[in-house]
Amino acid sequence: MDQTIPQQPTRNTNTVSFIPIGGIGEVTKNMYLYEYGNEILIVDCGIGFPDESMLGVDLLLPDISYLQATQKKIVGMVLTHGHEDHIGALPFILPQLPPMPSFCVSLTAALANEKLKEFQIKSTIQTVQFDGQERRLGSFSCMFVHVTHSVPDTANIIIKTPVGTFYHGSDFKIDITPADGVKTDYLRIAKAGEQGILALMSDCLGADRKGFSQSEDSLGENFERAILETQGKCIVTTYSSNISRLNQATQAAEKLNRKVCFVGRSVIRAKIIGQRMGYLQIKDGTEVPIEKIRKYRDDQLVLLVAGSQGQENSAMSRIASGEHTDISLTEKDTVVFSSDTIPGNERSVNALFDTIAKRGAKILYSDNSSEFHVSGHGSEGDLMLMMSLIKPRFMVPISGTYKHLMAYKALAQRVNDKNNNVYIVENGQELLFSANSVSYGKKIDLRTVYVDQVSGEEIEGFVLRDREQLAKEGIIILMVEVHAGTGQLVSAAEIVTRGFSPTEADALTQSARVEIQKVLAKNKGRVTNWVHIRKMIEEAVTKHIFSKLHRRPLILPVIIEV
Repeated sequence: MDQTIPQQPTRNTNTVSFIPIGGIGEVTKNMYLYEYGNEILIVDCGIGFPDESMLGVDLLLPDISYLQATQKKIVGMVLTHGHEDHIGALPFILPQLPPMPSFCVSLTAALANEKLKEFQIKSTIQTVQFDGQERRLGSFSCMFVHVTHSVPDTANIIIKTPVGTFYHGSDFKIDITPADGVKTDYLRIAKAGEQGILALMSDCLGADRKGFSQSEDSLGENFERAILETQGKCIVTTYSSNISRLNQATQAAEKLNRKVCFVGRSVIRAKIIGQRMGYLQIKDGTEVPIEKIRKYRDDQLVLLVAGSQGQENSAMSRIASGEHTDISLTEKDTVVFSSDTIPGNERSVNALFDTIAKRGAKILYSDNSSEFHVSGHGSEGDLMLMMSLIKPRFMVPISGTYKHLMAYKALAQRVNDKNNNVYIVENGQELLFSANSVSYGKKIDLRTVYVDQVSGEEIEGFVLRDREQLAKEGIIILMVEVHAGTGQLVSAAEIVTRGFSPTEADALTQSARVEIQKVLAKNKGRVTNWVHIRKMIEEAVTKHIFSKLHRRPLILPVIIEV
């Protein structure tokens, strides 16, 4: 935090508090709070994605402990667009909060409500339009403004408060020729700027890229060329919510008289919603169900497949590994990755590339071809244009890592180098806005919330530590029969090892039995404290293994009283 500003100022009703719960210093888990008086407005509710060190974890969630503990009223939630890092946490978060009205534009609402339905959550997200109308939520008035991004119906939100107006500029870019033909509402944005914006909360993920971000419209011809040059199947994988991209690939396939098959639950769900909403147009006879693709030659097919991030058990991963029952890769196939790798997924995506390469298929991805994915986030030119249209008094970069936050600050100084009015915050750091000033408020302690997607249950940190120990060090189970009257071994301990070579396992089994016998030989008479016996055996075997192998496997003694 560069600015010299007061800490913990006197709070009054003439301030609005802005608190990022997620999305700062990271690209995902987007969730932001605006507070005025006794009221809270929530913007977005996204998931994060685990890295390889988070064993058995499917999702990361924003920590809502502050919302659960507060006495303030949550007056509502507004959602900016349909990507998972902005709506994916809804089924996990909404049941933990009091009922509230929630609003977003049509496609976002359809994707969100389908997700809630899948998890059997009764809450419903209400649909609004880009009609210039304000939705009143307590002391806040929210207007949805259309912007271009990589998913249709993306909104920035103008939030009016008694203190001033905020422009929540979540993910956007300035696309003159968007794939769906619906351009950014420059007039409404400029009008808001003329009326006065106290603070711009802006997407900053492309702040370190020169120029303007490339248009989505440029991809259609590239898909056609890739399909035309493929002698076998052409497989396209992208984010499932990127319905415009699915539509472009489908239209390319139709031009070249290829059939299209949607593969993977999330892609099929997006297809159904896209068709229903009119964003995905598929001619009669183009689509074939997966159970019928064997009726067609490979060079007659384009497959749109879920799993561009290398997710375990995704359709793309199963195809690459040869585990899919209906689809196999050949040397004549091409796999197009029409997506960037989400930070944290690099290892899993690169492993997926290698698995595909072993099958002999051609791979097209961002490192070897820039023709099949363009960023949905604005570059330098897009971001500076938004600053110029909005003309905010203060700016706060969001939805980026720290290098992006600092790059945005440098851009802002180029647009208006007279004012040092860009504020860098961390997740949990409150900013207090008055009509004329900004100051840092309280700092909320936030923890990482790990979730098993299947059960929906939170995974405690100690469980992750045990899993990591199992993966790195192995496990040894000691089954020891002890006579209750004498405290001595009844028979040789049965020992099960995992994570050791056969030679190591044999040696450990013999030496661990000796250590157990030494421990129990010290007993005299009836056993009265079985917990102590278990602990002594565990400590002795742990110490012995570390002295021999310098490893600390998970030791599980099972003491059987005889």
